[in-house]
Amino acid sequence: MQYPLSNHQIGDVIAHQRGEVITAGQFHRHALDLAKKLQQAPQAGKAPYVINTCQDRYLFMVGFAAAALAGKTTLMPSSFAPHTIAQLKARYPGLICLHDGRDQAEDLPALRIDVAPSSDPRGEPAPLIDAEHVAAIVFTSGSTGEPTAHLKTWGRLCLNGASEAERLGTCGVAIVATVPAQHMYGFESSVLLALQGGASLWHHKPFYPADIAEALTAVPRPRMLVTTPFHLSTLMDSGLALPPCDMVLSATAPLALPLAQRAETGFSAPLLEIYGCTESGQVASRRPAKNPEWRLLPGVQMSTDEAGAWVHGGHVEGRVLLTDHIETQGSDTFVLLGRHADMVNIVGKRTSIAHLNAQLQAIPGVVDGCFLQHDEQPSGAGPRPETSYVQRLAALVVAPGLSGEELLDELRARLDPVFLPRPLLLVDSLPRNATGKLVRSDLLELYAAHRASPSGSRP
Repeated sequence: MQYPLSNHQIGDVIAHQRGEVITAGQFHRHALDLAKKLQQAPQAGKAPYVINTCQDRYLFMVGFAAAALAGKTTLMPSSFAPHTIAQLKARYPGLICLHDGRDQAEDLPALRIDVAPSSDPRGEPAPLIDAEHVAAIVFTSGSTGEPTAHLKTWGRLCLNGASEAERLGTCGVAIVATVPAQHMYGFESSVLLALQGGASLWHHKPFYPADIAEALTAVPRPRMLVTTPFHLSTLMDSGLALPPCDMVLSATAPLALPLAQRAETGFSAPLLEIYGCTESGQVASRRPAKNPEWRLLPGVQMSTDEAGAWVHGGHVEGRVLLTDHIETQGSDTFVLLGRHADMVNIVGKRTSIAHLNAQLQAIPGVVDGCFLQHDEQPSGAGPRPETSYVQRLAALVVAPGLSGEELLDELRARLDPVFLPRPLLLVDSLPRNATGKLVRSDLLELYAAHRASPSGSRP
């Protein structure tokens, strides 16, 4: 079986650049031309795998499509750090890098993506790709430090985009996304929605509030903002006049209800959340301002056993065990009770890091902040592994104008005393990545750097 590269007609708009639009027919021609280069280039011709580092979202989409048309697989690691690239280079011989002149992967043969106006402005109809072709391999961080690979076939990716489009109603919608195209959520909710959901995408990746507002203004309505709680919070706090928007989509981290309500009011548009993971892809959605329950996407099914909740069917490759505590409410609805790794138990009392973070971030004057389970033992706990002690939590907080004591007073009014952070460290900023996420190793590094400074901590 084969599926088309896109479900657009030749003349449909599939991408927006400053002052111009790109039709699906033109996109198909760009992808076919690059696929020919990939097959003929001396270094790329026999290479079965590519890494696509394009920051321009349209050029990323051209590169991804061309790789699939040339029978190659796009690797999508969680970062392009030199160590990660070295691991993948050793694991996937012949790996090459597709790039747009920025963020070229080190020590790899490279091919820059340039698109030129076609002699035929109509372009080409959508070419076909084998449904069983492994179009992408996405990676999670393995417990040994070696990235864990998850294969995504073209047919399942097509079902993925179509499923989200059916739920959200994105046919004809212009998408502005703050999330990288290489991230699974950004890939699904911008690139796949453009390819298989009848949508179009803005070529750039805006980050700052003014850039987001400018990008939204640059695309026609109906339009949708695809973003994260971090970007959304920054945007709502910016004081900028928000352009009219028809839908807002959020994922990658829990979204506080007050922020969801503020966003719906500010944009005069519904805000929806996507739930999923790298292994399964997106599997459910909800509108948190109206209903706390999640509803499975079309075709996706959920089952539970003693190990937890599993998703399968639809676009999900195989059966995937989810890492969250889930309580099913019906055949296709559920509520999230917290991540397994997110739960903390101190002297018999349980809570989640997400709950603690929400309480911290709700304090007036807190710009950003998070709790952290650090690895230190209190002094005098003893060197023996069997020595028991009470695990304490730390907190890293960005709160100009507030002291550590003032923050602790606010937290005492909101939390059980056993969950108060010891220490509480005042920092200038948190090391959020491009999707607004906080990586534990980065937090521990920041924690260690500030731990010795008495001016920023509260014991």
